[in-house]
Amino acid sequence: MIKHIKLERFTVFEEFSLEFSPGINILIGENGTGKTHLLKVIYSACDVTKSKKSFAEKLNGVFLPSGQQIGRLVKRNKVSSSTSIEIVRALSDGHSTSFSLSFSNHVKEVSRAKVSNSFKSWINYGLESVYIPVKDMMANAPGFMSLYDLRHIHFEEVYADVISRAFLPALKGPKDDNHKRMLAILERSMIGKVLLKGEEFFLKSAQGELEFTLLAEGIRKLGLLWVLIQNGTLTNGSVLFWDEPEANLNPKLMRTVVEILIDLQRMGVQIFIATHNYNVLKEFDLQMTADVSVLFHSLFRSIETNEIDVVSSNTYEDIHPNAIDEAFGGFIDREIDKSMGGLGK
Repeated sequence: MIKHIKLERFTVFEEFSLEFSPGINILIGENGTGKTHLLKVIYSACDVTKSKKSFAEKLNGVFLPSGQQIGRLVKRNKVSSSTSIEIVRALSDGHSTSFSLSFSNHVKEVSRAKVSNSFKSWINYGLESVYIPVKDMMANAPGFMSLYDLRHIHFEEVYADVISRAFLPALKGPKDDNHKRMLAILERSMIGKVLLKGEEFFLKSAQGELEFTLLAEGIRKLGLLWVLIQNGTLTNGSVLFWDEPEANLNPKLMRTVVEILIDLQRMGVQIFIATHNYNVLKEFDLQMTADVSVLFHSLFRSIETNEIDVVSSNTYEDIHPNAIDEAFGGFIDREIDKSMGGLGK
């Protein structure tokens, strides 16, 4: 599992360091505070243990800077500057491994980025991971991979990666009780199971087979989660990254999503979520029990330095600052003021 990350002058971060929970990590904060960037950096570090790409190459594909010039990922400055990334991971035998990458804003080719020798040790220990982006891709899966492999199309690599994970066949052998329970919960919410024919996904129910292009995007997201559990991508020791799970999802279904995420954590999946949604936070608050390991990480711009900073809490009540709660508190204040005809001013 991923233990720690340290960034210097990377994208929006000047100096940034963060320790992670082995269970669920929930990133909140205003737009532009780097939540998605954190997910992408850590995911890239996980993926290279399987793809065997260089970390710089993976980072470039996931962020997709203009002209594929990796130096553009260095925090913008009027003078020459360089960035460094350090990531630490705990191994199943109790030991740790880590590596670092550095490059300047003048570097254009990934081959010129400098990675520490410990990277060889890092990739020796395979780590299953999957990144679910904001935009659903299952309805666009037919033909996408062949096009992506043959042509230069402007899609971040996470989109091709998640489709390739969804295409994986189921693992051999019977499902354990935990997997069966999670799949059953999702099937009740979707009112069906997911079926793959060639490169096209369908929702199979008592009414027949409905192609994913005709489904609500929220249902497609549940379908993707079902597929990743069913085919064994999400299993003990794997890492899930999910950017804005609430996007296009009816708030009622968030209860199901959080229930599944908590079950995955109990099963040994490390989870990273970036969210702007009050329902997500409140569902975790309501469903958390003593055996659930959750850390809320609140990213914000420091008043003193105007740089990105972070505070972490393992309880919902202690999240501060909390941009989501502050926004909802503002709604309540405005509603009270409106109902009183502005008498409070």
